[in-house]
Amino acid sequence: MKLKKVTLRHVKMKLKSPFENSLEKVDDRHLIIVEAIDENGISGFGEGVAFTTPWYTEETLTTSWHMLKDIIVPKLKKLTFHHPSEVSKVLNVIRRNTMAKSAIEGAVWDLYAKRENISLAEALGSSAKRIKAGVAVGASSQEHMLDEIGQRVAEGYERIKIKIKPSQDIELICAIREKFPLINLMADANSAYRLHDLPKLQKLDEYELMMIEQPLAADDIVDHALLQKHLTTPVCLDESITSYNDARKALQLKSCKIINIKPGRVGGLQVSKEIHDLCFEQHIPVWCGGMLESGIGRAHNIALASLPGFTIPGDLSASSRYWEKDIIKPEVTVEDGCITVPDGPGIGYEVDRRELSRLTLNTLTL
Repeated sequence: MKLKKVTLRHVKMKLKSPFENSLEKVDDRHLIIVEAIDENGISGFGEGVAFTTPWYTEETLTTSWHMLKDIIVPKLKKLTFHHPSEVSKVLNVIRRNTMAKSAIEGAVWDLYAKRENISLAEALGSSAKRIKAGVAVGASSQEHMLDEIGQRVAEGYERIKIKIKPSQDIELICAIREKFPLINLMADANSAYRLHDLPKLQKLDEYELMMIEQPLAADDIVDHALLQKHLTTPVCLDESITSYNDARKALQLKSCKIINIKPGRVGGLQVSKEIHDLCFEQHIPVWCGGMLESGIGRAHNIALASLPGFTIPGDLSASSRYWEKDIIKPEVTVEDGCITVPDGPGIGYEVDRRELSRLTLNTLTL
């Protein structure tokens, strides 16, 4: 398998409603859609999920575009691959820039699965037919969040994630538990707390949360280990895990009891699978987090989340949760709290090229 041509597209998708957390408010989602074409004219699609500003990681859409254009794609076009797992090995010499790496690697995985006439899920080693869906509720007024949670519960989502921060946590969670005492509820802090907030975080133990995600600094695993010792609520690490070695060290230090795996954050599907395998061996639950992806990125996440260690519903909501119209056909849907894992070749969805073209701000073919 040789990459004959790679096209980068900068797309802008309008969110149906703004998505807010403790660090940022996102109204429009800018993404990089990568199309990799082989010598036979077969296309594979991947997605770059870096944001326009470095609030989530140091990577941005602009830096991802530069890395893909000037370094990563030229390097890969010189090589011949037998399997997409080889891509991450080649790119290991490049430090960080995980979202740029994931974008092109995802396209190669899709391309490979189409060449082999198998689904992406099967290419990754999965045989699951359906996966449970979870949904994230962005930070807003308490009343609005309660209304949205009610809507998502009615839609059948198996797990609700809310965003919290020191100015909006205990009272909010108490109100949610009073209204929805039985839902599977987790809280995502996006590094809004410090160790001196331990007394407040300990109060969360009484609300039987599934987990508290990334309460402390984004680059920390040591203080999280201290925190987890004093909480019965499981700590889940997100931003702290940017590689297989990060995951290995976090488990050795007992920094968490759950890991959120996002392909863009760790560098692609191959590394995601390796982290999954590590956690599966040690009986550590994992789940697939969302990055406000289009249907292309969501399709990759669905395939990944069909692996057996993903026992917690991920941020795998329906296309209609975020977009008036997605860039794939058919769109992702949730039925009875579950998403069907596509069994068609590659990601299993057709890219809507007309809609993709309409949303594209800039195109570059390499």
